[in-house]
Amino acid sequence: MRSNRREFLRTTLGSSAILSLGATLPDFLRAAAATGTDDKDTILVVVQLSGGNDGLNTVIPFSDPAYKKARPTLAIPTSDVLKIDDTLGFHPSARGLADLLEDDSLAIVQGVGYDNPNRSHFESMDIWHTCQRKSDTRTTGWLGRYLDATQANKSGASLALHLGHEKQPLALTATGVSVPSISSLESFRLNDSGDKEVRSTISKLAASKQDESDSLLGFLQSTTTVALAASQRVEQASRDYKTPVTYPDSELAKKLKTVAQLIDSGLGTRVYYVTLDGFDTHSQQPAAHAALLSQLGGAVSSFVKDIDHHGQSDRVAVLAFSEFGRRVAENASEGTDHGAAAPMFLAGKKVRAGLIGKHPSLTDLEDGDLKFHTDFRQVYATVLESWLGWPNESVLGGKFKTVEAFSA
Repeated sequence: MRSNRREFLRTTLGSSAILSLGATLPDFLRAAAATGTDDKDTILVVVQLSGGNDGLNTVIPFSDPAYKKARPTLAIPTSDVLKIDDTLGFHPSARGLADLLEDDSLAIVQGVGYDNPNRSHFESMDIWHTCQRKSDTRTTGWLGRYLDATQANKSGASLALHLGHEKQPLALTATGVSVPSISSLESFRLNDSGDKEVRSTISKLAASKQDESDSLLGFLQSTTTVALAASQRVEQASRDYKTPVTYPDSELAKKLKTVAQLIDSGLGTRVYYVTLDGFDTHSQQPAAHAALLSQLGGAVSSFVKDIDHHGQSDRVAVLAFSEFGRRVAENASEGTDHGAAAPMFLAGKKVRAGLIGKHPSLTDLEDGDLKFHTDFRQVYATVLESWLGWPNESVLGGKFKTVEAFSA
């Protein structure tokens, strides 16, 4: 019998035809199969805005005459701006962001950037991901270093997850922790082809007493048991999840709804990472940028409402960033070129809502770009220390002053 069981586990349980759960299975599944995460553990959801979001047409200095002078075609009419105060307001398509601010659930960190800004998408994004320059040895990301540092202290609970079809962001690269990427809940399941007998057999064999003298059999049984538990947890989350919140019909909204489901299922995951692409608006910017801001605001607003409905609002915060802003002056193609400083956003019930820092000057520029006054690593430091509860120096490679972005 032992020989038969061993052969079955060799050829069946170890086969991707039965377990379609990915190459980075063990670490993530150990967290996923846990009985639940500590209710005090906070969760960070990162939304990467790839391409360089035009911050100047996101948070708009509508009262500044220099704005309309620099953008005779792209300037948003004052009558259309969703006003934050007497000088600043949101793009009219960013209604979701305005609603979050109205609900005291959005912090806007203005003038974020770094010294000697690089205008290459790839290099600037790598700088944001690693907090290091090209001249440095870049092997891990800032979140990867956080995972490495906390893994020994938080058995499995500090793992991260990338959700999407794109390449996994360098920010999540670690040395001792494997971070999986999944495209959907459907891709994270036990593939038994609907055969109840196969599922029952797998479950029984995985649960049978392990023979300590057979290390291969023990490993396969252990891994399969964890995989089954994780698969069942995710399947139950998908089946039982209910929400009164209607998410917009967009890819970002689908990703964030999946994140909400996974959080509600009790996975021991501390960091979720999603991407919204398309912000490289060199030409014909108005329609494209409006659609992107509508998708961003609608998805994040729905997600925060959903998390609140499920009683998770004190544990979950969203961080949104882009690799750079756009130039102050529009170009000849009704678009904007690569710039520097731009706003970052933090969303959730525990953020200190409102504007953080002053809007950069539109006349005191550096090579045609807004000057930054808040290093992006200060925002990372704030997230690490004030939200994730970890010292920032070891992760960021230096001590950075935090900003007041979270309420007590």
